Amino acid sequence: MESAPKPTDSPAEAGIVTELFPRTLESARIGDEGTDEWMSRRYAVETDRFVRLNLLTTITGGTAGEDGTSDSITSRTDRYILGAVRRASDVVVVGAETVRIEGYLLPKTARLAVVTSTGHLGAGKLSAEGREDRPPALVLCPEERADAVRHALADAPAEVVPLPTDGERLAPQTIVAGLRARGLGRIVCEGGPELATQFVEAGVVDELCVTVSPVLQPARQPFVRLTERVESTVAGMLVDDAGFSYLRLRVQG
Repeated sequence: MESAPKPTDSPAEAGIVTELFPRTLESARIGDEGTDEWMSRRYAVETDRFVRLNLLTTITGGTAGEDGTSDSITSRTDRYILGAVRRASDVVVVGAETVRIEGYLLPKTARLAVVTSTGHLGAGKLSAEGREDRPPALVLCPEERADAVRHALADAPAEVVPLPTDGERLAPQTIVAGLRARGLGRIVCEGGPELATQFVEAGVVDELCVTVSPVLQPARQPFVRLTERVESTVAGMLVDDAGFSYLRLRVQG
């Protein structure tokens, strides 16, 4: 069994995470020496081509709190694990609606890619504040709408990437292929629900990283809306001292 991280004088509010699967029952506290490495091992990707979904849901399946965003259902530990998932990725993929609702700052490590057909991301919702040294976001759009998207983006920190399409929206397979062509093979899609559903149903997802928030409230929209069962196995599970669980599901087939 690997050694657990060494405790330090970390803040009292730092979350404690325990591994239930595999059943090591090891625990780590956010902020302690060695926890970054401990967590990175659990979310490491051992191949240069891997597609993940990273999603947050309430117990009832909702993706947002009463404020309409994920802020009221997330936690410090959830955001910390999100950082570990991003560090194991080359690129973070999100839909334009998610950017408009949540607002996105260019990630510290991975590249950001936004999927849109219009380029309307909301004024100031895509930001490079404090991260001007990071490369601009890749804005993936249908080839025939590239000029309109460039115009709509105005001075947003973004580079337009036109991709072929047979319909109104980009197919997940096209998105993945376009990113791989740029050397971005380790992909994590952070939603929203519509884009996440498209990725799963297209069969391009290797693993789902799902945070379950201990919140009971009406669910306006499920985090993934599937038309048929997707076979998967549990690859890992963590829980924290606030009642959140962090599940990794490996898609079969």
